[in-house]
Amino acid sequence: MPGVVVFGRRWGIASDDLVFPGSFELFVRVLWWIGTMILFTYHKSHFDCNGKGVLHSYLVGLLVVLALIILSLCAIVYVSAQGTITNPGARRSIPALVYLRALLYIPELVWACLGAVWVSDDSQGCDPATVGAVIAAVVASWIILLFTGLGVVFVFDPLGNPRPQPAAMEPLGVRDMESSEGTQFLSTARSLAVKVWESRLRLLCCCLPQDESHRAAFSSIAQLFSGFFSDTDLVPSDIAAGLALLHQEQDKMEQSRDPDNIVTHSPSSPIGEDLETELEKAAHCMQFAAAAYGWPMYIYSNPFTGPCKLSGDCCRSRAAEYEIVGGDHLGCHFSSILHSTGLQYRDFIYVSFHNQIYEIPFFVALDHKREAVLVAVRGTLSLKDVLTDLSAECENLPIEGVSGACYAHKGMCQAAGYIYKKLVNDGILNQAFSIAPEYKLVITGHSLGAGTASLLAILLRNSFPTLQCYSFSPPGGLLSKALADYSKDFVVSVVLGKDLVPRLSIPNMEDLKRRILKIVSNCNKPKYRILLQGCWYELFGGDPDDFPTEMDNRREEELSQPLLGEESLMIRHSSSYQSLASDDSPAHTAAHLPLFLPGRVLHITEDGPTRRSCFSQVRYRAEWSNEMAFRSIMISPRMLADHMPDAVLRALSSLTSDRLFSLCPSSLNNSQHNTI
Repeated sequence: MPGVVVFGRRWGIASDDLVFPGSFELFVRVLWWIGTMILFTYHKSHFDCNGKGVLHSYLVGLLVVLALIILSLCAIVYVSAQGTITNPGARRSIPALVYLRALLYIPELVWACLGAVWVSDDSQGCDPATVGAVIAAVVASWIILLFTGLGVVFVFDPLGNPRPQPAAMEPLGVRDMESSEGTQFLSTARSLAVKVWESRLRLLCCCLPQDESHRAAFSSIAQLFSGFFSDTDLVPSDIAAGLALLHQEQDKMEQSRDPDNIVTHSPSSPIGEDLETELEKAAHCMQFAAAAYGWPMYIYSNPFTGPCKLSGDCCRSRAAEYEIVGGDHLGCHFSSILHSTGLQYRDFIYVSFHNQIYEIPFFVALDHKREAVLVAVRGTLSLKDVLTDLSAECENLPIEGVSGACYAHKGMCQAAGYIYKKLVNDGILNQAFSIAPEYKLVITGHSLGAGTASLLAILLRNSFPTLQCYSFSPPGGLLSKALADYSKDFVVSVVLGKDLVPRLSIPNMEDLKRRILKIVSNCNKPKYRILLQGCWYELFGGDPDDFPTEMDNRREEELSQPLLGEESLMIRHSSSYQSLASDDSPAHTAAHLPLFLPGRVLHITEDGPTRRSCFSQVRYRAEWSNEMAFRSIMISPRMLADHMPDAVLRALSSLTSDRLFSLCPSSLNNSQHNTI
């Protein structure tokens, strides 16, 4: 688990991460050595051309260098495959082997230069096949050197500078944070981590304007990220191995769980009628939530017919329409909305594709079919939207008539405030209800748009008591408990399968980190085997692997301490580590303010076996659930696919029309939620 320490610093790669890259390079080097030996043997070390002495020396030296590299790679692969993730003792020799392999780059570089000189100056009169072989060897050397350099840049850890070692009488990894020296060290480390994450965000969003609002967002997100990773010594492959183990563990628990006891209701049951009615309304509103994405979603959903339908509309002159449609210079977004919703141009009151951080696109239209003034908010479709998503700290949102703590997701709260000002202060809703005064207000959105729509509904509830909100795949870390309970009267959240986003919140991410640390620390298999078996399971299924653990041989109190590595960078007081021994640790639950899904939760799951063929028929079932059922992240190949708006719309359409759809691949399990 700990990052390997070589050349005086920690790197973003562990000592057991060299099995796969080392094996690949070993395969290439062996083929290269065999080809060079065949060439040398074929000419029997006698070459009839200019510079034959240089060529002879080059080939002999290349064979020797390649042989040494092959031996070093064999040693690296073998040693890297030993031990377990959290027990690197068997890999203590990896730093020395890395130093040896790095030294062998020097003669390889010299021989690559020698080969290049021979090809350019002394290759006249030589066999073309020989010249081509030498050119290939030189090019291969430079390619490997280039990719090695890129790999070094990729695994470079800006926070990997040598840290002060603990006192000799202290156990490794334990520091007295009560001392002024320890406090100063921790403060400096955190400041550096924040600066590093800010630099990464600026680099990632280099195309965005670097104004005050963006700098504030970068700083806020950087503090969130640096705080989340500050108490762990995980490298990316550790997280991948932990996710593979968790997925199989969750599947194994679901297979051993008793089937849900489903209580059926007669058609006249109020509960059954409520579920059926809400499904029909949700399926209708989801069309508008998906349409808010504009032409990208329309093309994605209609890859063959979509471009043809939009091509004639996008560049058509609409001088009058541009007064309503903002930020859509070619008109493609608005044309796709017309095609997706089936509405006429005159049905739209306001359409905006203006997009900045905390300011997301939305449109207001008259839905004559449902007799509603409908506000649809777009989900994440740009880097600015991503920054709004990641501004996940809590912001106070006092609401009249709501008792208890009222706070919500900062980014979406500010986005809802922006739309609220547009709708109320700019008179957009007044204009809509002056046209259709008997209509009711309906708000909808997907993902980021779902969270923003829910908060917007809360802000407008006192002014429009009959409003309804349909929130599709909303983020889990959205509302405080008081606001979540308040929204149950007018918000319906729709969640499909094992969608990641409705389970995504800072407390849930801390819980996922804690579970990864726990399962990784207890597994006694090497990482390369975990990753290989995990890939096989994801691709081809089968029975979850029953990974043996070291839990029986470890004392309970040891699990509450940081997991030590070659050179631990951990601090002692870490809530994530202190909660390893217990799933209900107070340290874990109190670390962050809890946030919940909005409103009543309608959970759609897939009936049938866990995995099915590409062309098998799929049936869905819908059931009322509650926000507490989404307090843990489920690992599944469909955790991202189930979030896509077209998948949600397809499931709702199937439920309301009794149609069957073919999905490939399907890895959905039966729901664990409360079933009606």
